[in-house]
Order: sequence, then structure tokens, then C-alpha cells
Amino acid sequence: MPSWKEWVENLAHPHRGAPEGQGPYLIVGLGNPGREYEGHRHNVGYQTLDYIARQHGIEIKKRRFKALWGEGEIAGQRVILAKPLTFMNESGQAVGPLSRYYKVPPERLIVIYDDIDLAFGKIRVRPDGSSGGHNGIKSLIQHVGSDDFIRIRIGIGRPTYGDPADYVLNDFSPDQRPVVERAYAVAEEIVRCILTEGVRQAMNRYNGREALTVEGAPARQQG
Repeated sequence: MPSWKEWVENLAHPHRGAPEGQGPYLIVGLGNPGREYEGHRHNVGYQTLDYIARQHGIEIKKRRFKALWGEGEIAGQRVILAKPLTFMNESGQAVGPLSRYYKVPPERLIVIYDDIDLAFGKIRVRPDGSSGGHNGIKSLIQHVGSDDFIRIRIGIGRPTYGDPADYVLNDFSPDQRPVVERAYAVAEEIVRCILTEGVRQAMNRYNGREALTVEGAPARQQG
């Protein structure tokens, strides 16, 4: 039976009182729906989630809560993989209801998305925090009601010239593709690390790494 102090703590943070390993993880890839957006830099979250789904034999075919999603298992943990079918800036309209329906606490929500302010080929893990100016994350914080969810940020870099909006809403260049495909694989490793060893271990293991490259050559940003 919990002590009085534990009971008060559980009232303040109800999900922290749940037994370890209880309930699924919700893993979300952010992007814009529609074929015309599939290869865009802004859709690297969608692309990574599709890679993770293929690696673990999970079909993302169910439609509910303004999302396309599927259920399965990764590293012995039950997971839900989801792609919001809202546009990027309204991603929370899908993730909020889906997380509440499956009773997923914020600390078991993992969000994968692009970061224009992170060097191309860099990957960073965070356990919580502000939106950093990313509109999709702003929407999630609003609709989930917390900023205590895990983020995996994939750096797409800023363009050396031109409009950043045009840059993110265009496909990766042919010479960027090999680096991006390596990023999918590293992000999948990070997900498995989080599920088996926790987010802090994932941060320690992956956040200090240099930007991904192809055969030792520096990862290139495009204008």
C-alpha cells in the first residue's frame, strides 16, 4: 500500500504511479499527409516511422483519431506507431486523442521529427522541453497537455541560401539520400535503446555522436 507521500505524488503525477512496463509506448512520426509530400525533408519523421515499421513487421493501416497507425512489439515492448493525418502544424489533434484513448502517459510518448536548426545528419534525443519553434511540437504540447514527452530530432540543416520554407518542403537531394537512410537506421536503434534501457541511456550513447556521413565524407547541406 502506498505511503501518504506516495499517494500525494501520484495525485500530482498520476502516470508515475503506474507499474514499470505497464501500457504501450506511442511512437509518432511527424509529417504532412499526401503523396506530394512523401519525400520532403519536413517528412523525415514519417519516413523514419515507415522504416521502423518495416524492420519490425508492423502494418500502419488503421485509421482513427485523425491518424494512420498500427500496433506491434519492439524489443519486447508493446508499441503503437502513428502518423498524424492532420498537416504538421495540427499534429496534436491526432496525438492527443490517441494518447488519451490508450492511456499513454507523456513519458511513454516518443516523437520523431525534422529539425532545421540541427546540422544535416545529426540526431539528438531529448526527454522533454519546449517546442524549439517547431509548430508540430507546439501542437503536441497543447493537445497532450504536457511537454514531458521524448523527442528524437533528425537534423536536416538550414539551406545555405534561399527560403527555409522552400527547403523543408522539397525532397532530399540524391547525394543526401544515403545519409538520410542511415539516419532512419540510427533512429530505430535509438527507439530500441529507449524501450530497453531508458531515455537517459539513449542520450548518453547517441547525443555525442558526430553528424552521419557517407564513407567518411562530411554530410552536405543543400541550398
